[in-house]
Amino acid sequence: MAQERVSNDLKALSEAYAQISSQIERFVVGNRPLIEMMYVGMLSGGHILLEGVPGTAKTVLAKTVALLSGCEFRRIQCAVDMQPADILGVRVYDPEKRDFILKKGPIFANFVLIDEINRVSPRTQSAFIEAMSERQATIDGIRNRFSDPFFVIATQNPYEFEGTFPLIEAQKDRFMFSAHLQYLSADEELEIIRRESTGYLDWEAFSEEIRPVLAPYTIQQYVRTIQKIRVEGPIMHYIRDLILETRSHDHIWLGASPRASIAFVRGSRALAALNGRSYVIPDDVKNIARYALPHRLILRREADIGGITTADVTEEILAAVEVQ
Repeated sequence: MAQERVSNDLKALSEAYAQISSQIERFVVGNRPLIEMMYVGMLSGGHILLEGVPGTAKTVLAKTVALLSGCEFRRIQCAVDMQPADILGVRVYDPEKRDFILKKGPIFANFVLIDEINRVSPRTQSAFIEAMSERQATIDGIRNRFSDPFFVIATQNPYEFEGTFPLIEAQKDRFMFSAHLQYLSADEELEIIRRESTGYLDWEAFSEEIRPVLAPYTIQQYVRTIQKIRVEGPIMHYIRDLILETRSHDHIWLGASPRASIAFVRGSRALAALNGRSYVIPDDVKNIARYALPHRLILRREADIGGITTADVTEEILAAVEVQ
């Protein structure tokens, strides 16, 4: 009976994801891998760090995913003078109640987009990271839990360094996944021009047509279901071998932490679920590796000078390590 319920949940989740993807593609051009990773992150209980060029529909995509998931969405535009209280909230005195009440900050939402996190000071960055990791905010010594699900997408622009505070490696490691966004292809760019010329890229009109496919309580149910997806012994050994290879590779100075192993397991399960499977296959692990490893690796100086990237090294590792 339990296995039958898992199968039914996986089928429902797979169908819901297909419906969501179809609706998103009506408005958003390209970015299909990112759409998939957003749901993998949400269902894995992790958060995503996005790096890359501006204007690639990150905000629109995040808002659309949140609306289709039936979740409350908040966007936080970071600035250098932003303080922790600006995002967490403060306790203010209420004369009528004769007591201090909590005025919640924008981070109290199901789905939070933190735009340009490298614009805020290290102190405020730490507040963000702590809130993400603990899923709560401590204000005046009182712990305030966030609602479930709680999912964060943080962005940073790697091309503008003036007045920025890049995340340190330990902070990056707190993000379960990362992605480096590129410009769209020529055909995709042309499709955007076509849609804009016909008035099809009207966010207000599109958002009014959106009807949630999921709800917070169904997402929580699917999260529990995903935890029951099978990860067989050979797959576990494969994940271990990939992690160990990052710690001995010639181009890598600092390899992946145990958090990467957890990201592999959770992400692979979520990816299998989106495809309607109750078991993880090697291709799930390979796909997750491209999002779980690059931001966790620190290259040796000579490799960095030679123009080698962590994405390049990740592909080398995937080519070298085989499933036993």
